[in-house]
Amino acid sequence: MSTDGEDRPPFRPDHFMVNLAARGLIGLALALPYRWRVGFVGWLMRRVIGPFAGYGARARENLALIWPDRPEAERLAIAEASLDNAGRTLIENYSTRAFLARARQIEPQGPGYAALVAARDAKRPAILVSGHFGNYEAARAALVARGFDIGGLYRNLSNRYFNAHYVRTMQAFGGPVFPQGRAGTAGFVRHLKAGGQLVLLFDQDVPGAPALHFLGHPARTALSAAELALRLGADLIPFFATRQPDGLGFHVMLDSPVPHSDPETMMRAVTAALEARVMAHPGQWFWIHRRWKGGKL
Repeated sequence: MSTDGEDRPPFRPDHFMVNLAARGLIGLALALPYRWRVGFVGWLMRRVIGPFAGYGARARENLALIWPDRPEAERLAIAEASLDNAGRTLIENYSTRAFLARARQIEPQGPGYAALVAARDAKRPAILVSGHFGNYEAARAALVARGFDIGGLYRNLSNRYFNAHYVRTMQAFGGPVFPQGRAGTAGFVRHLKAGGQLVLLFDQDVPGAPALHFLGHPARTALSAAELALRLGADLIPFFATRQPDGLGFHVMLDSPVPHSDPETMMRAVTAALEARVMAHPGQWFWIHRRWKGGKL
């Protein structure tokens, strides 16, 4: 280990100040009653942070690409709902105690839940796959509360100051979490081989990945979830936590396991499951991501 600081990342004053502001806003929100804080950060993301950071413009750009024939006012409403959902998701994930208490009241549903129970009882691995829709952590928290050993995989943020407490929020939900990269991969493979379960999100652009159609346009899509399921003989189960009309509750649904075939076919099935949710609740998907950044067929 270095003792002269040569291995320490350089100080980034811009990242430090952004983290300081974010921590201040999060701390302010956490001082409010749960219902108020969730609504407040949703409003803050929709009206202040989203427009300032360019997230609103990106969401509108994506919506114009996918649904050019929809009225502009409708696309704007979807973009604002998406920002609101992203803000609510952020503060929910920082509200560990209250969020977990609510998650314990959620009863997971769907044929995939029975398959997950069977896999756990047989000590077989299972991979739960979803997108940035609703609040995916609500499903993981509900399952952890029911005795499942649900691991998570995360991508380190470029802002190391914010990343430090961001990772702690994921760890607080229970179940091991692993960073993307060689060490993290080795850890979650061991977890699965021991009969554990893992949550993976697949709906962000991955350079070098094959382009699969998503909402009518090619989007580079990682095949790793399906490849891992085939390699380890794990169930691949699409799951979704859909936000309810009150803005606070969730309906957690686990679809039937995707039949094992080849990675592309399996991920096309997972993509179709996410498409169905986005079509039904377009304001709950994270349109703020650059999903179609490098998609070509």
